[in-house]
Amino acid sequence: QVRLVESGGGLVQAGDSLRLSCAASGDTTCISAMAWYRQAPGNERELVAQFTTSGSTNYGYFVRGRFTISTDSAKNSLYLQMNSLKPEDTAVYYCSAECRKPQWLVPSRFWGQGTQVTISQ
Repeated sequence: QVRLVESGGGLVQAGDSLRLSCAASGDTTCISAMAWYRQAPGNERELVAQFTTSGSTNYGYFVRGRFTISTDSAKNSLYLQMNSLKPEDTAVYYCSAECRKPQWLVPSRFWGQGTQVTISQ
């Protein structure tokens, strides 16, 4: 089991910045990728940014250079630096970890409880 705890959300104005953090604990040695997702009311959960243990990163099309995902492996932490925030970025942001083990046919995905990000005009 992997436990994920997010922090750093809040209410800011359009154009401001926020930095989200995610602390992972438990069986973190199985983690092959970590990611940030978000879900706005009435919308499906969507990928914001992903970081794999091989070092590759992927971003949602809407990021357009405004967000940066990073990790601190020593602290088992994941971060999301969000700049130039827009009202449409308002959502609950979730930290996610993909866990793989040789005896598993498919990987498992774990989720944090989410942190609310609200951007005002």
